[in-house]
Amino acid sequence: MLAAALALIGALVYGAADFLGGLAAKRLRSIVVTAVAAGAGLVILAAAAPFTVVSVSASDIAWGAMSGIVGFIALMLLYGCLAIGPMSILSPLTAVVSAIAPMLWGLLVDGDQLSPIAFVGLGLALVAVVLVGFVPGERVVRPSTRGLAMAVGAGLAIGGFLIVIDQTGPESGLVPLVANRATSVVVTGAIVAGLVVSATRRGRTAASALVSPPGPGGASRRVWMLAIGCGLLDAAANALLLFALREGQLSVVSALTALYPAGTILLAAFLLRERVAAVQWVGLALAVAAGGMLALA
Repeated sequence: MLAAALALIGALVYGAADFLGGLAAKRLRSIVVTAVAAGAGLVILAAAAPFTVVSVSASDIAWGAMSGIVGFIALMLLYGCLAIGPMSILSPLTAVVSAIAPMLWGLLVDGDQLSPIAFVGLGLALVAVVLVGFVPGERVVRPSTRGLAMAVGAGLAIGGFLIVIDQTGPESGLVPLVANRATSVVVTGAIVAGLVVSATRRGRTAASALVSPPGPGGASRRVWMLAIGCGLLDAAANALLLFALREGQLSVVSALTALYPAGTILLAAFLLRERVAAVQWVGLALAVAAGGMLALA
């Protein structure tokens, strides 16, 4: 029950982080938002890690660093496929694959033992993922082969992140996530530095390389705070996910974590007054039902 609750709360926090990141990305480049968020997450996780660790091994740090690389690949593929579209197809496809990959790993490799009600809950969770992630109102367009490949790749990478971080030992506390964020900071920081150097060589200011679309003006303090808030929430969601994995089974946690679009949708509805489609409300109701079944299983 605790694992299911942590995973479901973590999914909502992930969605909230995506919401703030999406707002920040309206002015900053996506890679800049990712870099700032990684830095903010690194600070808070490094501060909390000493209070959670009992003992840590080199393999825990290695798995954490690997999860950072896999997570970065997942984000790049996710942003890429959503830019290609149509989001109404590729977004739920990514979420479903991200749930199925670690679910199968947990059942077939880790040997997760689930009750009949848990299997029903997993099925409901997968349906909920599709309905919650559906973007209504988009023109129906057949997705390209490239878009489908990137969506599947993003889902596999997100699932791979769950599988990799699940390999860390419970006594390592938050240290693997510190390694994760440190790796992300190095990779994204190098890319952002490259953008700045390229801009200055062309006679443009460094600030112009960070904003989207590129221009003479920089981003406001509010935009930077949104990116930092995204990083803090994302770090909290990762911590909840890690503790959920250590309390429960990978197959259950992965199915509930894939419901992360729910947090984004709810915040957009309450704060931006965006309309939530009936099909998405059905998905949210199924998500609650699935969470209850998996908690009781």
